[in-house]
Amino acid sequence: MGREDSAPSSLRSSRPTTSPGTGMATTTLAVDPAAIAKCFPDRRPPPAVITIFGAGGDLTKRLVVPALYHLVRGGMLPDSFALIGIDHNEKTTQEWCQSLTEMMQGFARADGLEGGAIDEQAWSWLTRRMHFMQGDFTQADTYRRLEKLLSEQFARQGGTANALFYLAVADRFFGPIIEQLGRAGLMRQSENAWRRVIVEKPFGHDFASAAALNAQILKVLTEDQIYRIDHFLGKETVQNILVLRFANGIFEPLWNRDHVDYVQITAAETVGVERRGRFYETTGALRDMVPNHLFQLLAMIAMEPPISFDADAVRAKKTELFRAVHPISPDNAVRGQYGAGELLGKKVGDYRHEPNVAPNSGTETYVALKLGIDNWRWAGVPFYLRTGKRLSARTTEIAVHFRQAPYALFRDTPVDRLPANILMLRIQPDEGLSLSFSAKRPGADIAIAGVEMDFAYRDYFAPLASVGYETLIYDCLIGDATLFQRADTVEAAWSAVQGLLDAWARVPADDFPNYAAGSAGPAAADRLLARDGHAWLPIRAEHRHPGHNT
Repeated sequence: MGREDSAPSSLRSSRPTTSPGTGMATTTLAVDPAAIAKCFPDRRPPPAVITIFGAGGDLTKRLVVPALYHLVRGGMLPDSFALIGIDHNEKTTQEWCQSLTEMMQGFARADGLEGGAIDEQAWSWLTRRMHFMQGDFTQADTYRRLEKLLSEQFARQGGTANALFYLAVADRFFGPIIEQLGRAGLMRQSENAWRRVIVEKPFGHDFASAAALNAQILKVLTEDQIYRIDHFLGKETVQNILVLRFANGIFEPLWNRDHVDYVQITAAETVGVERRGRFYETTGALRDMVPNHLFQLLAMIAMEPPISFDADAVRAKKTELFRAVHPISPDNAVRGQYGAGELLGKKVGDYRHEPNVAPNSGTETYVALKLGIDNWRWAGVPFYLRTGKRLSARTTEIAVHFRQAPYALFRDTPVDRLPANILMLRIQPDEGLSLSFSAKRPGADIAIAGVEMDFAYRDYFAPLASVGYETLIYDCLIGDATLFQRADTVEAAWSAVQGLLDAWARVPADDFPNYAAGSAGPAAADRLLARDGHAWLPIRAEHRHPGHNT
């Protein structure tokens, strides 16, 4: 089901309300999920069984099951629903449920969820529908037993045979699991039964491996059965970029090379590699973040308007944009690795002393890029992307810098240049946006100050418990692939960075570590922008309140 017969995910569960302090009608997102579900009964998914491969893993515990719990609380799962977990560890259904219950209770205490307690009624609703099965992902017997268990669940649901398979496993299992599902006949669809697969990242490690994985799974599945997930697209603030651009007539006319000077996209993390040293050593910041998370933000901000919110219309425009990215040369890229430093008041060690990391590792934990987009809208406009670990603050944001107004009228004023006009979209953690512009200081003379208008989600919309996967799982259950990647989109993104991956593989870095933990990254990243007369905005977790002067 495409967007032509349903509203976008960020609007689908919305209802009119009154904006605080204004008395004006506006739109708010999921203030009361249960009430919204009643208002949209046709949006409740059909009966279905979700099977999670990797049921004992961290992803299942921290993200997938909590997301399902939030969907239950919002009344957004069908009454006829079952959840099957498969993992290699031997345990009973009761033991699996108990381990998840302890995890959820821990989250509730840590996050202050509902006063420190989970909703027992909602959690019980979900656990009563859970079933655990021990199995080896590579063995045919696992799939024969799964087929039997699925048949039992379908019978209890009145014969409806909709099945979603979630691959919360290491990427080396993606192809083998899908092939086994195909051999067991579990991916065969009928008029009244759909079969779908959610595939986690990383989807390939370069262009060749991504293309090979696509070819492997497309021998078993059709494209409309594959949901390649990127949890960045589950964030309301990311989805809101499309609404900001295409639902507001004041922005889209300015969204081009005539008015935009340059764009900065930042995804900064304070954490290191934690317990993922073995994974990160073969991945690095470029593979881990750029062709997926950062490129999704790039697509939202730079893609051409689709003809509708239909899934293929949106994804076609994303693919078109990635294909327009000019090949990235090493001269337009900076890589870094963190050394020891002080972060958030604590001393932290360097990357090379993290668990399962080589003592002379050449893996980058930071990357900054200058991109050019070869199309009519963006020709000549640089896009600067940066991401890194152990940086000074955790933040994800997009800054659209508009061209400066002609200075001639103000040549006699006591300023060297006019304050910048910047539209800042804050993705996390301080969700919202701000617009900076020039204003006259009070007084007899013409004196100019930089000021801001600020919008924070928390000021208008009630907070909604979310781990970022709720919308994505729900969309998969209703068959809406808009927020998922298509095969050609994935390959186009990898193709855009492949030349840089090859260049860095030929010439290993010889200056690591080159930035201290707790800093903003390597000095070379500052020089990347300085040569164009630009500078990175400060990395900050909390946004300044409007009314400051610059």
